[in-house]
Amino acid sequence: MAAKDYSVAVLDGEGSNDYARYMRTDTLLALQRRPEDMIHRDEMLFQIVHQTSELWLKHAAYEAEEACRLIDAGSLDAATRLLGRASLGVLNCTEGLEMMRHLAPWDFQIIRTVLGHGSGFESPGWKAARQVGQDLEKAFRRLIEARGTDLGEVYRTGQDTAEYRLAEALIDWDERISLWRVQHYKMTTRILGDSAVGTKGAPVDFLARLISHKFFPQLWELRTELTLSGPLGDAEPAPEYAEQVPAPVCPMSGDRSGASAS
Repeated sequence: MAAKDYSVAVLDGEGSNDYARYMRTDTLLALQRRPEDMIHRDEMLFQIVHQTSELWLKHAAYEAEEACRLIDAGSLDAATRLLGRASLGVLNCTEGLEMMRHLAPWDFQIIRTVLGHGSGFESPGWKAARQVGQDLEKAFRRLIEARGTDLGEVYRTGQDTAEYRLAEALIDWDERISLWRVQHYKMTTRILGDSAVGTKGAPVDFLARLISHKFFPQLWELRTELTLSGPLGDAEPAPEYAEQVPAPVCPMSGDRSGASAS
């Protein structure tokens, strides 16, 4: 029997070997501007950071979209597993921003001249992430309402339940998105400054307003409810903070007195 020749490509597609054909490396590595077309060598850094972000976000949204379908199907642990993948994808996207620390502010001013009106607000990856975040919230709300689930009770006694694991996976997703927003905002101010206007006409400070956005406010408010109804829920702020801290309100009951009723 003749020895198999592993040097011969057997897959269809472009490329001199099967790795290139399956991974489409010829196309992938041609997506960056050629050195002769660059006005600054750091265009390579800038493009690759953003292109890899789009790939990780594509995968994150892909997993989260399937998690939505699994929630509606009642397969909560399977949905939780995929949400873990999705959150890790956002983490990888966030960590990729570390490379932007190596882009000097003045060098970016040169690169900006070839960006046109392009802006991160137009990112298909972040549009998909925002949409799937909304879809996940709706799917979770449908689940809780259909099952008549008391989330407060789940969190007090049900740490080993599928509902608890799913809720925490949703919090992970929400938190990862928020941490990316923080990192992105700080990176942008590091390069452009606080009061500058971006390529799409949006002030840099506008990014700061997005940091507090929550996809699952019910799950975040629940934590306040648990604190207010807990053993130290009647704690009062120290005098030096008293005028700065609003009176605590139990988000589920609407008043402070209801904090210990549930």
